Amino acid sequence: MRVIPLKASAGITGFESPAADYCQLPLSLDELLVVHPSATFIGQAQGDSMQGVGIFDGDILIVDRHESMRNGDVIVANLNGEFVCKIIDTRGRLLLSSNERHQPVPIHEYDEFSIEGVVIRSVRCHRASPLLAANG
Repeated sequence: MRVIPLKASAGITGFESPAADYCQLPLSLDELLVVHPSATFIGQAQGDSMQGVGIFDGDILIVDRHESMRNGDVIVANLNGEFVCKIIDTRGRLLLSSNERHQPVPIHEYDEFSIEGVVIRSVRCHRASPLLAANG
């Protein structure tokens, strides 16, 4: 994979190609984004409840089932038959959003609740992906 060193700036100061000084690294996106391939799945975020941690509607979530969940992690869970992406508060037994418009969701003893994995990465597509459109 070729990596182009881009500096984020507000203005454009010249016309030199950013690819002029690229370097090549011996890695793939799979290697960069996925730690445990056999225990990883990909999901797609829906809604605005996790914007405070940088997860927006349509973002790709890389979820690792091998990672041990810790208090404060962003997780994907099954709550009463619905998949949710939330911050886990293990001490308060709560699922938290990172958007103040959404209230915490308590996890009761009678709820069907299982943690599906820890969100280890999220990826934002700035153009629609034909692969995602085919599955939607």
